[in-house]
Order: sequence, then structure tokens, then C-alpha cells
Amino acid sequence: MQVVSISSLKGGVGKTSVTLGLASAALAAGVPTLVVDLDPHADATTGLGVRPSGQTDVGRLLRNARRADLGANIVPAGWVATASPQIARSTALLDVAMGSAYSGIYDRPDLGRRDQRRLSTLLSKVTGYSLVLIDCPPSLNGLTRMAWTASNKVLLVAEPALFSVAGTERTMRALELFRREYAPELQTAGIVANKVRATSNEHAYRLAEMKQMFGDLLLQPTIPDQVNWQQIQGAAHALHQWPGESAHQAAGYFDELLRSVLDSGRLRSRGIRR
Repeated sequence: MQVVSISSLKGGVGKTSVTLGLASAALAAGVPTLVVDLDPHADATTGLGVRPSGQTDVGRLLRNARRADLGANIVPAGWVATASPQIARSTALLDVAMGSAYSGIYDRPDLGRRDQRRLSTLLSKVTGYSLVLIDCPPSLNGLTRMAWTASNKVLLVAEPALFSVAGTERTMRALELFRREYAPELQTAGIVANKVRATSNEHAYRLAEMKQMFGDLLLQPTIPDQVNWQQIQGAAHALHQWPGESAHQAAGYFDELLRSVLDSGRLRSRGIRR
């Protein structure tokens, strides 16, 4: 079971959109996947079309991680019911550990080492998934540290813009320090450039800058700015099931990105190129 944190220390870069795109690609590929919505805004839970029926959100489960049963409180994503006939129902497994504002009680900078293992404890009790995607809040406080502690890999999301590129470099440094102190086996899955506008000279410049800074950690393909993302997410619909050529093309990008994330770690350097 690969556990991947989707992270950014800057808000607004489309981290949750990337999480949902990867979840859609995993569903289309028949990869049994659990999405853990660790962001107190719980946007991934909304976008996945979750309809709970008495299950407990992940924030409250974290409060009593040793006794809590995560498996009994996961909720099927609403996307599964609308999966295409090409996807065998036996493999169309996409579940959600629901987010809520309650998890915010752990999003503080002074979270101790013992508390950092709460999510690891919850995940150690679940089976049947090949992939776990953790949607992290845009900070390096307790929830992101919990996610990194529980993960095999961290995927960073960035826009090709000045402040986002600088924030990604800071995140890389924070990740290296975290790896040294807490998680020596933690890998960097790579950096995905999101919301890329092909006609923007600024974006072209920043992408070249990112390539120079991060080398082959910068994943291909980059994800273009998707004009109908808000409509797709507002409908709580899987990208791969949305009609139209632009959605079909975007789905292909996430198929490639999913393969890159699952294959990452063996060939890529962890460091920043200078």
C-alpha cells in the first residue's frame, strides 16, 4: 500500500484539485484507493460526492487513534456509482476518510512526536487498498506532519509563479529536515506544476526556473489551467467521467501523473539542483 501526501505550503495552488484528479485516474485504472481528507476545509470530501450515513470524520478518529476503527468509518465516494461500464465494479474501489473542521485542533506547530503518529496508527488497521492519497492543509503544522509521518511519499503541488516557486523550495527544505529527524525512508514523489497557461510568458519562464532548480523532480506532464474545473468539482463528478474533449485531455494528463507518482522514488534524486 503506497501512502502519498499531496502537499503545498502555499494555498491556492490547486492541491485538492490534484488530489481529486489522481483519485479519478486511480478509479479509472481500477486501483483500489482511499482518500484521507486531512484539510479542515474538507473540500476533497465535498468534491468526491461523499454521502455519509453515520460515519465518523477523520478528525474525531484521530482523537482516539488507538481504539478508533478507520475501516468502519470510511465512506464510498459518490463517483463509484457513476463509474463507466468499462470499469469492473469489483475493482471500482474509491473510499474516503471524511474531513471536517474538527481536525483543525491538531493543526498546530507544537505537535509532539507521539501525536504525529496518530494517522499512522489509524492507517495501520486498514487493508484492501493499493493507494492512499492524503490531502494536506497548506501549512507545515501538525496535520501535515501527521500526514508525512504516515506516508511513503510526498507529492508537492506548485503553480509556475514567483511566490509558489519560492514556497516549493521552502517546502523541499522542510521536507528534507523532516526526513532527517522523523522519517528517513520518506521519499519525494516529485513536484507537479499545476494551473499552467501555455500562452503565458511568465509561466514559461517559471517552468524553466523550476526545471533548473528541481531537475527531474519536476514531473511530466504539467497540468494545464482547466477552465471547467469549478463546474466538474461543483457537480462532485469524476474528471474521467465528464464529457468533452478538454476533460478527456485533462484526464489523460492525470493518468500519466498517476503512473509517475506510483513509479517515483526509484530513479529520482531527492535533492534540489543548483
